[in-house]
Amino acid sequence: MYSDILNCWLKNATEDSDLINELENEKNNPEEISDRFYTELEFGTAGLRGIIGAGTNRMNVYTVGRASKALALYVKSINKSGSVAIAYDSRIKSLLFAQAAAKVIASEGVKVYLYKELEPTPMLSFAVRYLKCDAGIVITASHNPAEYNGYKAYGPDGCQLPPDAADSIMKRMSQIDYFNDITFGDFDELKNIGLINYIEDEVIDAYLTEVKKQSFADESYRLSDFSVIYTPLHGTGNKPVRAILDKIGIKNVTVVPSQELPDGNFPTCPYPNPEIRQPFEKALELSKTVKADLILATDPDADRVGIAVLNGDNATLVSGNDVGVLLLNYILERRTELGILPTNPVAVKTIVTTEICGLIAKKYHCKLIDVLTGFKFIGEQIALLEEKGEENRYILGFEESYGYLPGGYVRDKDAVAASMLICEMAAYYKAKGLNLLEKLEEIFKEYGYFLNAQKSFAFAGQSGMLAMKQLMENLRTNPPKEFAGYKVCKIYDYGTSVCYDVENSATNEITLPKSNVIVYFLEDDSKVVFRPSGTEPKVKLYLGCVANDRKAAENKITEIIESAQKIF
Repeated sequence: MYSDILNCWLKNATEDSDLINELENEKNNPEEISDRFYTELEFGTAGLRGIIGAGTNRMNVYTVGRASKALALYVKSINKSGSVAIAYDSRIKSLLFAQAAAKVIASEGVKVYLYKELEPTPMLSFAVRYLKCDAGIVITASHNPAEYNGYKAYGPDGCQLPPDAADSIMKRMSQIDYFNDITFGDFDELKNIGLINYIEDEVIDAYLTEVKKQSFADESYRLSDFSVIYTPLHGTGNKPVRAILDKIGIKNVTVVPSQELPDGNFPTCPYPNPEIRQPFEKALELSKTVKADLILATDPDADRVGIAVLNGDNATLVSGNDVGVLLLNYILERRTELGILPTNPVAVKTIVTTEICGLIAKKYHCKLIDVLTGFKFIGEQIALLEEKGEENRYILGFEESYGYLPGGYVRDKDAVAASMLICEMAAYYKAKGLNLLEKLEEIFKEYGYFLNAQKSFAFAGQSGMLAMKQLMENLRTNPPKEFAGYKVCKIYDYGTSVCYDVENSATNEITLPKSNVIVYFLEDDSKVVFRPSGTEPKVKLYLGCVANDRKAAENKITEIIESAQKIF
């Protein structure tokens, strides 16, 4: 069925010899060949992401080259003398893909600025704005397993591309042949004529300066008494995280030796995701001999960060929601103490993030804005403030999936800045006799016990994608009436932009952009959210509840989880 396209790739995929070798080994395996060629990686607002390998449904120099030519054509359509910044992480073939993108874009006459070595995703967002580029690319698959890589694309504002720009690039891609229409120029020649340029250290120093401006730390924090165990999980965070902690005065930082150096095979953490426990195991082992207050873990492209609070022999991982709660409370509390809370402050969170944030914001007269999942929507809110000359009102943007941004210097989540703020926050409360868990308990006692949970359900292969679509359609046309005995009161269908009030049989328009997400609010203020992932073949289930004490909240969230997952 795929013999013609297979033979075409066997003949022409010479830019990377691994590709032809792969196809030669698999050419007599029809199921494998079908999976590689039955579809093409789609370019969306999250760019490209897929398994590394040969084929149209894989990440390789030709899928990267095709996207890069389309991006270059898009840039030239808006600026004939445009430029693109490129960064990459520690993943397998990330450097190869970054250089391939640079060669293709520069061959189209568009100037390229490329980082000299692997750097975090937020530093790409910063470089786009600092160098006044028209677009940016970072080669990363964030926290996916080792067999994945990806291609994130950014606009001139430092945000990931909006839907109209992504659609424009996707349409151009559809007209580009993988082999005949892409030119991989000579890297050194393009560099010699000034079409490929390395990003200088000045940009990195400027980024770290902006990050440090987000700090509130002073001598009262006793930062010299605070100790951290840090793991970059074989990724890009090692240098910048250590540098920023040193800049604010946290000197007692122990890096996990077995996870310090970049390694795209992730030998110690097959799922390098700080949202789960396994990547923390090496740090937890180290904590038995190295005494510390906190464990810090950044994902491979250092845009997400997770923590574990150490208290004697006990180690407790803190969820992304709860870290966001702590940071929002800390920033508002500390800015108020220092008299630097702006008039009409603004914080931004995603629709799947914990609802306790609204109560904290209200206490400090802070406007809390809900946006769709995806940090580009948080970046858009910063841009709207900037257009009015009010960017100083922005204090924090965050999402439950361990992404935080305390300032407008970049427009994507930033684990370097978040690591700094988390550590100084922990030092601040330590100086007051509290660890972060104790502070979180204080917050819950004041506002109510808000607990959250997330489940993911995989839908592999071609049949899985169809099953995902059918699931969401069924939820839309035959919505559940209750979960665990709690009646559904309101349904927010972001795919149709309609909010339905069940009790009053009334509908209202949702003004956010369309997205295939459905949220059910229950009669007890709990919520259940169904959202297909934008980067992986899975549907994510988000759950949140509130109760008067921890035990009641734990029981309630368990009941709702058991009820909701029956739908799968």
